Amino acid sequence: MDDGTADLADVGRRLRALREERGLSLSELARRAGVGKATLSGLEAGTRNPTLETLWAVTGELGVPLTALFTRPPGQSTEPDSPVFHGESVEATLLRVFDDETVTYELYQVRFPAGTAQTSPPHPPGVTEHLTVFAGTLLAGPIGSLREAGPGDYVTWRSDVPHGYRVIGGQDVHASLLLRYPRR
Repeated sequence: MDDGTADLADVGRRLRALREERGLSLSELARRAGVGKATLSGLEAGTRNPTLETLWAVTGELGVPLTALFTRPPGQSTEPDSPVFHGESVEATLLRVFDDETVTYELYQVRFPAGTAQTSPPHPPGVTEHLTVFAGTLLAGPIGSLREAGPGDYVTWRSDVPHGYRVIGGQDVHASLLLRYPRR
């Protein structure tokens, strides 16, 4: 995570508060999220720089959007302090967070390098992803029913199930990704 809007200690404090609000022990959240207890402890202490997959696994188990870990709202994409998250095969820049009465939206600019594939854990119930491809071609969606998307294509799916992305061909994929989180 390269981020000027929230330092690791702030993210760790917010993570611990969310975990404790839900009455979960460190061990239980680590088990449910499929991350090591030492990793989760390091995140809460502000000594570990998490991957995007780790953050999504933990926030998914807590039932909150990824941006719930930030104490200050992120800026526009043109600002130098927009958070950039690095995953196994994706680089995602948070462009904007939108809130209305019943839903939170997170808008990302994403890049999937050529030749990569990624499986993502389920998000909280009811979360949907909306992907618009600008360059390159990939398969995206729920595992077992990935759909092809190339330049100009739009695909959407419920992402409260395991889902993934796989780049087809030798070109990086550049896209926008909108995550829609209904409030519980």
